[in-house]
Amino acid sequence: ASRVQLASLGRDLNAALAQAAAEQRRRAELEEAERKRLEAEKKDLEKYRSEFFGRLRDLMSDRDGVNVVGDRFVFSSEVLFAPGEARLSAEGQTEIAKVARLIEEIAAAIPQGIDWILQVDGHTDDVPLIPSAQFADNWELSQARALSVVKYMINFLAIPPDRLAANGFGQYQPLALGSSESAKAQNRRIELKFTEK
Repeated sequence: ASRVQLASLGRDLNAALAQAAAEQRRRAELEEAERKRLEAEKKDLEKYRSEFFGRLRDLMSDRDGVNVVGDRFVFSSEVLFAPGEARLSAEGQTEIAKVARLIEEIAAAIPQGIDWILQVDGHTDDVPLIPSAQFADNWELSQARALSVVKYMINFLAIPPDRLAANGFGQYQPLALGSSESAKAQNRRIELKFTEK
């Protein structure tokens, strides 16, 4: 009886080990399939990001104060806002409307599975605001400017709010170091980044 019981336990153990190995293989296959899916999704997003920035570059190549820096599209703050202000100027509204038209065209072609977002980042120089200014500091100003761009895209250009994000970085992520007027001007900017959520 003991030998029969031991043999039965051995068979049960072997079956459990085989089942665990099969489960581990299934899990590894699922993980590999998910990795491949995410990789394909990333390539798709890269394709649309590349198309978006290529068309944006063509559209705005003749504009002063508008540049492509890496994977970001950079507007000089002077193109969009009056000094110390967070309300988009009429010229700024025109420039942002151009971007929104491209977003609409490209978004229509992006497959449903790609969870994209246009990130709007505000940056300032390191010159402190005057005490009577509307904003407490550069950080608040940069956030208000990014939010102003996002709200304009939502309220007047019909870009879905779940496809936009506003971030303010103040003077803490400068493009140019130094205290020259040129360096300060480069650091006062709005950046657009087409990315995944």
